Amino acid sequence: QVQLVETGGGLVQPGGSLRLSCAASGIIFSIYAMGWYRQVPGKQRELVARITNDHTTNYRDSVRGRFTISRDNTKNTVYLQMNSLKPDDTAVYSCNAERQRFGINYWGQGTQVTVSS
Repeated sequence: QVQLVETGGGLVQPGGSLRLSCAASGIIFSIYAMGWYRQVPGKQRELVARITNDHTTNYRDSVRGRFTISRDNTKNTVYLQMNSLKPDDTAVYSCNAERQRFGINYWGQGTQVTVSS
């Protein structure tokens, strides 16, 4: 059974930092591309950052330079370090494991990030 479990969300003031973690089980983690997505009510889910199995990364423009995605294949975990947080970053953040060639996608349950003073 595949499980993706996100932790690290919470309430933070503008300008603060959070580190999200996503621990995967039930998959061969090292061969999957991993992504962080976010969604707010009434809006489409959007890709925040993605890291491939060879550690190539990409970011949406609004977070580039503030967020860093990384992975530790020895721990089957992907991270999202979020710095200089803004109220617009408030959303539910979800972890995704993907093998695009085979149309395989797995999702975590999500963790709430709220940026507010």
